[in-house]
Amino acid sequence: MRQRMIQIALLSLTYVGLSALLFAIPSTSKAQSECRPQGISSIWETDFCLFQVGVFDEILSGGVPRDGIPPIDSPTFESLEDAGTWLQPQSPVIAFELDGIARAYPLAILTRHEIVNDLFGNSPIAVTFCPLCNSAVVFKRQIDGQTLRLGVSGLLRNSDLIMWDEQTESWWQQFTGEGIVGEYTGAQLEMLPSQVVSFSAFSEQFPDGQVLSRSGRNYGSNPYVGYDSTSQPFLFRGEFDDRLPPTERVLAGLLAGQAMAYPFPILAELGVINDQIGERQVVAIWQPGATSALDESSIDDSRDVGMAALYNRELDGQVLTFRLESDGKILDDATGSVWNIFGTAIDGALKGSQLRQELAFPHFWFAWFAFRPETEVYGIDVP
Repeated sequence: MRQRMIQIALLSLTYVGLSALLFAIPSTSKAQSECRPQGISSIWETDFCLFQVGVFDEILSGGVPRDGIPPIDSPTFESLEDAGTWLQPQSPVIAFELDGIARAYPLAILTRHEIVNDLFGNSPIAVTFCPLCNSAVVFKRQIDGQTLRLGVSGLLRNSDLIMWDEQTESWWQQFTGEGIVGEYTGAQLEMLPSQVVSFSAFSEQFPDGQVLSRSGRNYGSNPYVGYDSTSQPFLFRGEFDDRLPPTERVLAGLLAGQAMAYPFPILAELGVINDQIGERQVVAIWQPGATSALDESSIDDSRDVGMAALYNRELDGQVLTFRLESDGKILDDATGSVWNIFGTAIDGALKGSQLRQELAFPHFWFAWFAFRPETEVYGIDVP
């Protein structure tokens, strides 16, 4: 299933800390070296006196060294035409737009690198993908004016990638963007809106878009064959929640303080879900056409899992209600305008209008529940 599964160090990290506090507080009389937990390599110069309490009980080695899965630090990009020589219409990509620049990051590449440290003008961002959790999240990689170079630590928590920054060697949880060990413990990387969509959907939305280049390498094979149908996620030692299978895909987010998850099978059945979370009026949209990156050995030949996104359905002071037509088109009831997976009106009276995307992303259910056990599941907890 995974080359790095061949040799796995099931290393449970332990540390005696101040369990009554949210974070451990360093003592000026104690050398930082004395804070290093058992089993942690001396290569790390992290301030181990600072950490989220309990975190070391949940961290495991993923069986690879620091940056053994190499992040991409100097990405190059190619045109849609050039990318079309190796990507198929159904190829899954992470789509991200900032300051008028739109880029696609194929999951065929991200499964092998997990992090891309990129620049959009003067804005440093990190495009991240944890295959074990099926979690694609984009962050602003800047804290207090300091730009961070993020890497792959080789460590996992709840099967999720733990990132590290080269500047302070702090550890960051990819799933949440939280600093969990080191100088930046308690800090929060800003999440940015992004989508996992098909290459064809990205191309239609952004005809001048750019695509992360292969840089002469061959990509497209899946090193995690059959992973998204497993009942036992890799190196996961937490509790399962039986409302959904562990690797069921959910569109999940934390909105107005409420954790909500929309299962992909329900999204695929309904196509559109008009919902209210707290005081926020939202719409979840699903469309077919994107394959799984974690199914068959060939990503492009894998099953169609579709693509989903969550939007605020208030536009110019009016709350819109959406519906799915028999031909697959998504229309709003007020004007009959046609909308796409990017929350853009592509035809009708509202053509050119844009819904504001909420910070909800596709994840595997087991991982989302591990970090957000209070989550309500649409169709199960919420009718």
